[in-house]
Amino acid sequence: MAISFDKALGIAQHTVGIRSQRAEIIASNIINADTPHYKARDLDFAAAMRNATSSLNSSMARTHEKHFNINASVNDGMRFRVPDQPDTGDGNTVDVQVERNLYMQNALEYQSSLQFLGGKFKGLRLAIKGA
Repeated sequence: MAISFDKALGIAQHTVGIRSQRAEIIASNIINADTPHYKARDLDFAAAMRNATSSLNSSMARTHEKHFNINASVNDGMRFRVPDQPDTGDGNTVDVQVERNLYMQNALEYQSSLQFLGGKFKGLRLAIKGA
């Protein structure tokens, strides 16, 4: 009997990927803090998780490469961040202190997602090997 990792791991497998993608976006904001007219972006975690879990529940599959991919989402959760401070004149909306705090928070959440996923694998390994 084959193990279905999608059923065994649930949504835990998607949280790691989404947290990693959010870290890249926030790092891009920090890097572009001095770029004129750069708009800070962020990833809406709840929307990204909804998109990830909806692709799990979809039973339709593409049978030809020219068919539309119904699992591809139009709204992937990417948003422009509303600035907390007035425009400094260059059109850039990045606040480096906010971005660093968000990066650290995301890093902690990424670590906790990895630990949770590791616990799931530990449980699977225990179930396969036995006590």
